[in-house]
Order: sequence, then C-alpha cells, then structure tokens
Amino acid sequence: MLSNNELFYTNLPVNNMPLRDLFEKKELFYDVPHDWHVVVTDIKNSTLAVKNGKHENVNLIATGSIVTVLNIAFKANIMVPFFFGGDGATFIVPLVIIEQVMKALLLYKHNTFENFELELRAGAVNVHQIYKEGYQLKICKYCFSETFPIPVVLGNGLSVAEKKVKGAENELTDNDTAIGELDLTGMQCRWDKIAPPGGYDEVLSLLVVALQEGKQPEVFKKVMYHMDMIYGEPRLRQPISVPKLKFKTTFDRLEKEMQLRFGKVKVFGLMRNWLINLYGYIYFSTQKGKRYLNSLVEMSDTLVIDGKINTVISGTVAQRKKLQEILDQMESAGELFYGFHVSSESVMSCYVRDMVDSHIHFVDGAEGGYTKAAGFVKQKFKRLN
Repeated sequence: MLSNNELFYTNLPVNNMPLRDLFEKKELFYDVPHDWHVVVTDIKNSTLAVKNGKHENVNLIATGSIVTVLNIAFKANIMVPFFFGGDGATFIVPLVIIEQVMKALLLYKHNTFENFELELRAGAVNVHQIYKEGYQLKICKYCFSETFPIPVVLGNGLSVAEKKVKGAENELTDNDTAIGELDLTGMQCRWDKIAPPGGYDEVLSLLVVALQEGKQPEVFKKVMYHMDMIYGEPRLRQPISVPKLKFKTTFDRLEKEMQLRFGKVKVFGLMRNWLINLYGYIYFSTQKGKRYLNSLVEMSDTLVIDGKINTVISGTVAQRKKLQEILDQMESAGELFYGFHVSSESVMSCYVRDMVDSHIHFVDGAEGGYTKAAGFVKQKFKRLN
C-alpha cells in the first residue's frame, strides 16, 4: 500500500482559476517532500542538432524520456509531475520508484545514442539537497481545461537541479549498468506539422525567467495578465485546432518511433503500425474519433510552469509585437529575461494510454521553438555574468 508521502502529488487538490490569480495564492503551493528526487533529461548540444535540421529527432527523444518515466509511475499507481522542454524533460519522483526510473533512463540513453547519434543526458538530484542549499521548490496542481491538470512550480529548485545534472555532478555515466527492457508503450508521433488556427499568422514559443526567485509570483502574474489582455484567454491562443490536424503516415516517421521503442526496425511491426495509421483516417470520421480529436486539443501540453514560464501560443504579428514591448520594459526594469522563437507551425508528439481520457500531447514550435527560445535566455545570462 502506498504511503501519503508517495501519493503527495496524486493527492494535491486541483485549482481552477485564472493562472494570474493562482500566483497570488501562496497557501495553495506545497513544499515537495524532502525524500523525493528531481530527475532531468536533456539532449547534449541540442542547439546544434536543431540548427542541423534534427529538431524532429530532438522532440521525439524528449517525448520518449517522458513516456519512459510515466509508464513506470503508471504501473506503481503514482502520479508524478513532469515538464516538457522541447529538448528534454524534468520530473519530480518519489523515492519508491527513483531507482527504477534511473535504470530505465540509462537504457533509453544508450538506445537513443545508438540509433540517432544524439546523446541524452540524464541525472537526479535529491530534493533535500535543493532545500539544504537554500532554494525553494513549491508546487500545486492547476487546470484551465477541466480535463488536463498541470503542475505549477515556484522557486528555483528545478533550475538548480538542471544545472547540477548538466554540470555532470549528478549525471548517469557510461560506467553505470543498463539492464532490463524499455517500456515506451503509448508513444505516438503521428501528426504532421500543424498550422495555427484560422485567422492567426504565427506560432510563438516563449520562455520567461524571473531574475529573483522571491519575485516569481509577482513577475509571472504580470506576464500572464498581459498575455491574457493581448491574446485572450488560454483557449483563444491555443496553437492546436482540429481542422489543422493532419496525419503523417510516412514510413520514416514510423521507423524512428520503432527504433526508439525497440532499438531496431521490425518489418512486421512497421507494416502493422502503418495499417493502424490508415485505419485512423476512418476512425477520426466517427463520433468516437471526433470526440478524441476535441479532447486532444484540450489535453495539449502548451504551457509549462517549472519555475519559469514556457508556452507555445498562436496569434498575430501585431499581438506578438505588443507583448514584446511589455516584456522589453520588464526586462529593462530588471524583472525578467525572456526569449522567443516565431514559426509558421507547431509540432506535436503524443503519449496515448487509451483514446478516452488517458492521453497527453506535447507541443513545441516548429524548428525547435523551445530550444531556440532558451538559447536567447542563455545568451542574456552570459552577458549578465
């Protein structure tokens, strides 16, 4: 039987209110238990990989790391918070599954390098260590779509953990032993690039970092307020819409997915998946299929709050320029750093356990939107230091 500690995130209440208001409610944020761990995955030299046209592989590998961890948590009947970052992901996991998670990620790391020649960095940092060094890690559950709650984190705890892993302080190495089998059940990447909904010009991938940990609620509230005023409520800036969804049934895409899952291409499995995809055209014209597509839009992961604001939205050029003016003013005032990437499409990869209520869809701007936005922020911090 699982303890209250292990079910800490599972049992968190879900908050449904404008996000800008949530940042004011300190009492709704809880300290992550000391014996939990922050797990970080990240593709080394992802900026160069994206520049060399490998952005689809980068997104695919990042998604696979999430599926790897969530399948372990699912079997243990535990919900864990996760944060998609385009070229990697971050998780907060309880002690009871940390060893299993790290062994699986080591296997996944070996598999991605052998098949894609991209090196996945993976490591873990104990939450107690983060607190010991004086950083915060507070979390709550937030839902604006009624069906897809997301974790919202305040504090620099996750950023500190990421720096430790990237600094090789807590990273898995080739000396660690990889055993067992990968479980990437539910991983699907079947959708082509997605144009913004009708009436919109572009897709904006945006990253905002508050320069002072203690000022995050105030800064994030202000940013979300201006985003709501300029772009409208979240559903109005959603970059995914049913009319713009197109199946991508090429063998190349299916082969990549199979290489991630099995380390090799199985001809029979490839043909089977191709036929399933063809059946998808029929299924999505049925009532059940249409309901799935509508829920897909609602369960698209377009907003990540991990001590930073990471979001992919659609809008017009005029809206983006208005938001830029405000962010420039806040940056000049020393409140934040921000980075963004503008593209004409978004990309989506999926984790589908069932077609009713257990599916998640990870969204990024085309051509490596999150990775490029993060690159601008890194340059600004370098100049600051």
